[in-house]
Amino acid sequence: MPLGTDTKQYETPNHPYQGERISTEHSLLDRYGLSNKEELWRAQSQLRSYRREARDLLGQAQGDEAVQRRSEEFLGRLKRVGILDEADELGDILSLEIEDVLERRLQTVAYRKGLANTPQQARQFIVHGHVVVGDQRHRVPSYVVDVDEEDLVAFDETSPLADDLHPERAEGQ
Repeated sequence: MPLGTDTKQYETPNHPYQGERISTEHSLLDRYGLSNKEELWRAQSQLRSYRREARDLLGQAQGDEAVQRRSEEFLGRLKRVGILDEADELGDILSLEIEDVLERRLQTVAYRKGLANTPQQARQFIVHGHVVVGDQRHRVPSYVVDVDEEDLVAFDETSPLADDLHPERAEGQ
């Protein structure tokens, strides 16, 4: 077994049968085109780890230079991936919602850019290799798109779907 595959990357709910939580999860699965609750739980665990790190940093002495540097690096990372806005501070991490994390997935970005009619269709295009970020093909719908990569999300030029967007290319063949 490869190293690190024996641990889950997410936490499951403590109480498996809570009607309100289950209905909320189903609406998120539909809205973001997730294939199963494991993907949602993974995003929730990521959000929990962001909040945990923010609480740790807020609880430490703010005058300490090492804490200040760690805080700036952490904020910079979350701003680079678009989870936080440029004006946000460390305390704003505690008010983040799961939607903030799910909006940064390649699947959601491709759907919001109009490459697909539904989030599920965006997922299919990505898994089938039709979507690139810059010149790099990505086949993982949960890939986190950086803010500066967002404009680079497009169909691969060799994809037949690119012809649907550019009918003049298809006519020339």
